[in-house]
Amino acid sequence: MTQNHIATVNPLPSSILHNSTEVRRQYTRAAAKQTVQFFSRKMRSFNRKAANVASDMTQMQGGH
Repeated sequence: MTQNHIATVNPLPSSILHNSTEVRRQYTRAAAKQTVQFFSRKMRSFNRKAANVASDMTQMQGGH
């Protein structure tokens, strides 16, 4: 059983594997995509917590 260690989104044809610019571009694209997903998850979590705190505050103040 072999393992494939492919870190890029699209596997590269062997003809351009020596082309470091293309490889770097693909790695950068994959890393940027992961970073955006990470931060969007963090922001969603933060917004959810903020909404819960805001609703708690209005209940404590009598619903003003």
